[in-house]
Formats: sequence, structure tokens, C-alpha cells
Amino acid sequence: MASSVARSKRKWDSHKEFTFWNIATYPQPGMYQECGEAAWGYLAVSREKDLEEQGRWRCFPLPLASSLFRALHNSCCRKESTAPKKIIPHIDFSDETAKESGKTLDKLFSSEQQASILHVLNTASNKELEAFKLLRGKKSFNIVEHRKKFGPFQNLESLMNVPLFQYKITIQVCNSILNPETGGKKKKLQESRLLRKLIKPEIGRERVKAVNSIVSIVSGTRRIAWAHLDRKLAVLDWQQTEYCQLMKGSYLSSVYLEEISSIISKMPKADFYVLEKAGPSFQNPSLFPVLLHFHMTEAMLYALLNTTFAQDGHHQVLSMNRNAVGKHFELMIGDTRTSGKEVVKQLLSESVLKDEPRVFFPPEKIVRYRQMFSSTEHNRVEELYDSLLQAIAFYELAVFNTES
Repeated sequence: MASSVARSKRKWDSHKEFTFWNIATYPQPGMYQECGEAAWGYLAVSREKDLEEQGRWRCFPLPLASSLFRALHNSCCRKESTAPKKIIPHIDFSDETAKESGKTLDKLFSSEQQASILHVLNTASNKELEAFKLLRGKKSFNIVEHRKKFGPFQNLESLMNVPLFQYKITIQVCNSILNPETGGKKKKLQESRLLRKLIKPEIGRERVKAVNSIVSIVSGTRRIAWAHLDRKLAVLDWQQTEYCQLMKGSYLSSVYLEEISSIISKMPKADFYVLEKAGPSFQNPSLFPVLLHFHMTEAMLYALLNTTFAQDGHHQVLSMNRNAVGKHFELMIGDTRTSGKEVVKQLLSESVLKDEPRVFFPPEKIVRYRQMFSSTEHNRVEELYDSLLQAIAFYELAVFNTES
């Protein structure tokens, strides 16, 4: 018995690094048949020895009739000469999928809809097909080439034989042919996307289009300026005021409330109040006091100017992207916005020299505005310039949409 155990153990030790996963992955039938027999002999004899010495099992019984061991033994430990090679036939699953998809396409669209789609696919030129957004580029070219080679499309299923046309794309193309985007609808979508990038919070496009007058407000660290313009781009009011004491002391909310309330009392009424959305980065700790000042001022303006928000939930105060205004007037150099002083100076001159100026300054106020500009020319009062430019950009970009 001892010699039998020793022989089995030596055989098992010589092959013990090959697990059953090794057997399944790297089948070498002659070698692993011996390994399997050695393992079984070693386990069986060891079990007898354990029974004799300790009177109990040390391992689970593994009878030869065990389904797992029998299957593993028969499938992996068979000699190579007796293992027949299976030839797996090639199955083109794409063909079956295409057939099923074709049947589904027929169910998705009525006979009249299918006829309309096929008429477009069989008669439209390459340029006409590109009018549909999903058919731009190679897709429209592939449709025309497929027609030349194989004739007109007989059904919607045949469209899936065209390169780049899979099941989902085919459905989307069919829907776009049945419901093409009209010019008006496309323009509305573009305007809505522009508004979302330009102003926050989001408001209805119809409200923006119906605006009659706005007050554009730009605040700095020492002063706040505003410009009141109607939809004819007539400057009804344009001025600034200083609030130097706000950034002195402990940034008390009560002080901000008193100061901002006093300034708002001087502002005219309007449909919208447009604030400049800008401020230093959080990444620069030294600018935190300035950032705190901007946020407190902005919060006060939102709270005090949104007089009807509690009743109707409609925003009257909006924030406009500062860089969008800079790009509109070509004031950007990289990510930095330069001064708008020269642009404002040109607008003031054009209002006198041109019959149809970009901005209209009332004759009774033009002298005062020119004097105000001259008095601040050496100090570069950017808030005053920016408030006017922001108002013009709001009308031209959001209301009139001159760049859509």
C-alpha cells in the first residue's frame, strides 16, 4: 500500500501545476489522461490511509461516477488520435438580423409612408438627399451608388444593404424623410441653443423676442453702471455711480442691502435687467474678497429687481456671458477681453455722422453723453463702456439674432 501511495503521489506531484482549467485550455490528451489517473489514484489511496489512521474523511469522496469528474475526464483526457475534430459551420448572423429588421421596418411604417420614403430614396439626387441631416456625407453618396448598381429600392429592407445603414440608422432616416425639419423649426432650435449659451437662467424664447426695453447693469469693485435701451436701440438712460465703501469693512449684508437699494431706486423700469456674468477664478485665493463682493452684489440685484418672481415665477433679472459680448465686438485676445472704450467712442461718433447709426442717442442727450464719456476717458471707466456694449449685444444676439 505504501509503495502504491508513493508512486501515485510522485505522478500527481509531477503534474499538480496543471489544474482543470489548464486541461480545458491546453488539451494534451495523452499527458492529462495520465495526470487524471494519477490524481484519482492518489486521492483514493490517501482517503483509505486517512480512514485507517484517523477513522474519518479528510476530503470529499470523489467517486469515478461523479458527473463533473467523468465529464472532465472524458472530454479533456481523451487521446488526440481518438478525438474527432468538430467543424463549426459559418453562420451569417447579420443576414438573419437583417431579415428580422426588415420585417420590423414594414410593421413600423404604413404602406403609404413606405411609398413616400421609397419615392425620395429612388428619385432624389445626391444634393437633395443631403438636405436631410442624417444623409449628409457618404450616406447620400452610397444611396445614389447603390441605385446605379442594383436599381431602385423595392422596399425599406433593401436600404439596409447600403453601406453605413444599420437598423437604428435606417429607422431614423425614414422618420426624418417623413418629418423633415422646416426652416422655421430649425431656426427656432438654433436660437434656443444660442440663448442657453448666452444668458442664464433659461427663459422662454418668446419672452425674449417680445422685449421692449432692458437695463444693462455692470458692477465693479468701486462703481456700478447701467444703460437703458429700447428695442430700437435708442439709449434712454446711461449713467454710473460709485459705492467705494462696500469693500471696506466686514462685507455686512445690511450695508450691501442699503447701498444697492439706494442705487436701484435711481434705475428706470424695464422688461429685463441684464447683469454681466463675470468674476475672478476660485483658483486664485488672493482674489477671494473681490469674488465675494461680486457675488453679494449680484445676489442683491437678483433679489431686489425680481419684484414679481414670488407671484408668477418669471425671471426679470438675467446674467449674460461677458466673453460672448467681447466676441461680438471683437474685443477678445485669446481668453482675455480688452477695453471697449474705442468701440463706444466710435458709436458716439456714428450717431452724429450717419443717417442710420448702429445705436441711436437722442439729440437732447447726445451732448451730455459725449461729455460724460470725455470726463471718464482718462480714467478708463470700463463699467460704463461695458454696460452699453452689453445692452447692444443682448438685442443683436438674443432679440434680433443677427448672427444665427
